[in-house]
Amino acid sequence: MLLVVAVAVAAAIWYVGISPPAEDRFLSSGVEKMKNDETDKNFNELTPEEKAIIVDKGTELSFTGKYDKHKETGTYICKRCDAKLFESSDKYQSGCGWPSFDDAIEGTVKRLPDPDGRRTEILCANCDGHLGHVFTGEEHTPKNTRYCVNSLSLNFIKPQQTENKQKAYFAGGCFWGVEHFFQKADGVISTQVGYMGGHKADPTYEEVCTGKTGHAETMEVIYNPAKTDFETLTKLFFEIHDPEQVNRQGPDVGTQYRSVVFYADNSEKEIAAKLIETLKQKGYKVATKIAKADKFYPAEDNHQQYYEKKKTLPYCHAYKKRF
Repeated sequence: MLLVVAVAVAAAIWYVGISPPAEDRFLSSGVEKMKNDETDKNFNELTPEEKAIIVDKGTELSFTGKYDKHKETGTYICKRCDAKLFESSDKYQSGCGWPSFDDAIEGTVKRLPDPDGRRTEILCANCDGHLGHVFTGEEHTPKNTRYCVNSLSLNFIKPQQTENKQKAYFAGGCFWGVEHFFQKADGVISTQVGYMGGHKADPTYEEVCTGKTGHAETMEVIYNPAKTDFETLTKLFFEIHDPEQVNRQGPDVGTQYRSVVFYADNSEKEIAAKLIETLKQKGYKVATKIAKADKFYPAEDNHQQYYEKKKTLPYCHAYKKRF
């Protein structure tokens, strides 16, 4: 018994790098420490134990997590929002008692100084869910980095499962109206509004509205490729806003309201270009730009599912068949 206790204590010290802070951040599955003001975003429902980790930034007990010694090939995703975070090829056994990775999928994990003033916290860049902490300089692997992650913050999908969800990004004026129409489309799993195409990290709505950050109000759509596809969604995009307007949509004026199809690969780029050419042949003076998708910053909670919450209709978006 003394040996077991000693191992657990040693693992805890390894995780924090020093003695743990006074507050109890090492939460067992029975602790129900969580926020009551949960976000309104369309995230996955969490158990009390998962909320205690992901929302309240707790830490599961070492050597108890589902993925500590997990060795299957696939992708580890955020339990809260399903964003892809880590590949199994970057996982290694550090012996610390928590799943360890020496790299993350680019742009999916963000770092913040931990409130304890000593460690660096890691969060899902998409939903800000707490993942764990990152450490450097331990020389476990050539990358010299250890992402120490709570199993309860993760789900795992095998390679064939990764095809069940895909993302697309569109900017077409006020993102409230764009999201309103996409939410109802067949094959759409979820939507989220935010900002893309700018030069400032983590912009606020007020900053984007100045036009000085370079971002466009953008909608992220997660869809099931077995039920719809990028071309169908892009056609819908062109039919629910006016693609001829330059840096505006109805009464909303500014570069943040520009029309853009953000593509993830050459296939999406070619589809967008083909549809624009079709519209031009029909006589439309298309102002929509095609740009490479980059970092997507989710907007504040009060902008998510805006019209659904308000029980009203868009003021500058309407459906018009163009294809």
